[in-house]
Formats: sequence, structure tokens, C-alpha cells
Amino acid sequence: MSERTPVIAGNWKMFKTNTEAAAYVAEFLELVVDAGSVEIVLCPPFTCLEAVRRGLDGSRVRVAAQNMHFKAEGAYTGEVSAPMLNEIGVADVILGHSERREFFCENDADLARKVGAALNSGIRPILCVGESDQEREAGGTNVKLRGQLEGGLAGVSAGQLSDMLIAYEPIWAIGTGKTATPEIAEEAISFIRGSLADQFDKVAAARVRILYGGSVNPGNIGALMAAENIDGALVGGASLDAAGFASIVKFG
Repeated sequence: MSERTPVIAGNWKMFKTNTEAAAYVAEFLELVVDAGSVEIVLCPPFTCLEAVRRGLDGSRVRVAAQNMHFKAEGAYTGEVSAPMLNEIGVADVILGHSERREFFCENDADLARKVGAALNSGIRPILCVGESDQEREAGGTNVKLRGQLEGGLAGVSAGQLSDMLIAYEPIWAIGTGKTATPEIAEEAISFIRGSLADQFDKVAAARVRILYGGSVNPGNIGALMAAENIDGALVGGASLDAAGFASIVKFG
């Protein structure tokens, strides 16, 4: 394991009411009291953010939003801004998840503005990148990843890179039950780190933590985390059960 502290984040997507979220947090905290060597992040839907943050008061678990607009305010119906997240104590934000890119037409230029807005507001971005099944079969994985990194991180300085997280989420493995083997995930994440070294510098690339996401579960987390360049996981469906997610957090 490298000196980079592992991060395990649970993305609840569009699941859980406030009542369900509060019950989850109460159960989860009791299960992870002995997981001190791992940084834990919970990513509930917007309606649950404040309730989850309150439930986590006094704990070391961080709270992340699942999206954020790049403007501080304005006529953007249905959007949420960094100042709004700051006010309720949100520490992190997922940006560029493939579901946001696919269903809500997010592009790298907009994501670069979101990343900058988050960093400037003291919120840590978790920028997601990843290729489709067709792109992988056509040999275009590295081209896709490099393009997303260069586009989404435009305007970020080498010094800011360690203030954020990168998540490699191959689209073909999200919610499909198909998980990238540790070898495939390590190869892609190693390429991401090398690409970041080219884009910024080797020191910055060595410091940034890069997570794997895509059908992570208690059965495969150990093998994934044994890889040299994988610094954690962005967990989807398997994070919805408190006990199951706690077992992922305690992979070691």
C-alpha cells in the first residue's frame, strides 16, 4: 500500500429518504469505528445531505454531494451551488459521473468550470472518468481517458491536483455486475497517473488519489485494493446496505 490514504466513497445515487438515511448512518457508524486507516465518504441525494451530515457530527466520515453547478447562484432551476453546499457542511462533490454525462449531457468544458468552482469554494471534487464498452473494444480507452482528464482539469494547477480525487469508472462496469479485473483497473489507473504526470508533473501525479468504481462489492474490494495505483473505491449499489458497505470499508 502506498502512502496515499485509501478512500472508500459510497454513491447512493437516487436512493433513500431522510428517514432511511438517518437509520443507515446510525447503523453504519457503529460498524466502522475500527476502520481508522481509511477515509470514508457518503454521497447521498441532495434531499438527504443535511440529515446525513448532522448524523455524522463528531465522526470522521465525510459527506459529498452528487453534483454541483459552476455558478454560485442564478436562474438555473433544479441546480445546487457551492455556497449552498458549504452552508450545510458538505465536504466533497462527485463531478462527471458517467450517468450525469450520459443522461444530462454534461461535457468536459462544463466539468472544468465545476471543478474550478468546487476547489475555489473549499469543496473537494471527485472527478469521474471512464470509457464505454465500444470504446474499449475499439482500443480507444487511453484516448478517452486522456481527453476527459485534459478537458475536465483545464485550469487546475499542479498544486491543486492533490486537493481532489479522480475516480476511474469504466462505463461498461457501472451497475452491470461486470467488474474490471484488478489487472484491467490497475492498467487504466496507471495510465491515468501517467497522463496526469504529463499534464501536470510527476510529483503532483504521485500524490493524487485515484479510485476505482464499477460493481465494487465485498468480494472483490480486497483484490482491487492490492493493486499499486488503486487508492480506493467509488461504490454504487453495494453502498446502499450499511453492513455491506462497512465490510467494503474494512477491506484490509
